[in-house]
Amino acid sequence: MTLCPIALAVGCKKCPAFAVCPLKGVIGDYKKEEETPPKQPADPAKRDGKH
Repeated sequence: MTLCPIALAVGCKKCPAFAVCPLKGVIGDYKKEEETPPKQPADPAKRDGKH
């Protein structure tokens, strides 16, 4: 639930205090992005569905 008035108006990433805000994930709308990309099959034949 977003409680921060700036996050409600423009979003956390547009806030001037975004870099130093310790509560952006608690009272704001900031969601940490996944750091690892999704896994892809190593074998190209499996990716195409061919065996």
